[in-house]
Amino acid sequence: MNEDSNHALLREHARALREAASGAGADAAVPTCPEWDILQLVRHLGKVYDMVGRALKLSPDDSRPRPESAPREFDAALHWMDERLTDLTAQLATDSPDRPVWSFFPGGTPRNWARRMVHETAIHRLDTEYALSEGGSNGGGPLFDAEFAADGVDEFLNVLFGIGQDWSTDRSAGQLLFHAVDVERAWLVTFEAGRFPTIECRRDTAFGGTEPEATVAGDADTLYRRVWGRPNTATTSGDLGLAELVNGR
Repeated sequence: MNEDSNHALLREHARALREAASGAGADAAVPTCPEWDILQLVRHLGKVYDMVGRALKLSPDDSRPRPESAPREFDAALHWMDERLTDLTAQLATDSPDRPVWSFFPGGTPRNWARRMVHETAIHRLDTEYALSEGGSNGGGPLFDAEFAADGVDEFLNVLFGIGQDWSTDRSAGQLLFHAVDVERAWLVTFEAGRFPTIECRRDTAFGGTEPEATVAGDADTLYRRVWGRPNTATTSGDLGLAELVNGR
């Protein structure tokens, strides 16, 4: 996805999130994030937008930015989240997309932060939809466009997965295949004892005759939910323990 698409999608998912959050109410439980209610989710996302806005003003070697404290009253928290998003989208729209900036993931640029914020917002939009439906099926069908969802799987696996974990003592070994059947995209995660996992992605599933120890398959929407540890209908076969190493937590 290009920058314009990411900026438009960020606004789209943020509007849908706000609508669902307002409908659910401050005290509504978020079943997909058991430790949160809607107020906590809104405060979290506002702080993320504030933190990223600050990150865009820092160099890669600077210290981690500290966001402001979010309001504790619901309407004020919603308004504060809106303001932080407005400021952030304005920064992203005018910044040089490939300028190196601070990030907690490799390759921090405004372009990559925009992508990160789209998917952060989309996944939390899903959380608010579950809260609004009180744990129901949030409408019953795919919520996300297939190409967008596939990009979300790719972003999670290639950018976020494994960050902050000490793999030097991990003894996991084997290959885990994620297959998005509706867009014919696949990702092969290779675990080797004591090493950071490697990710290979392709537009098809021809991995040179590789027979992975575990496979997770489904449409892109459900794989997107699966890698983020949200309710999903993906089919898992093979080594279930290996498959659970990618669970969004």
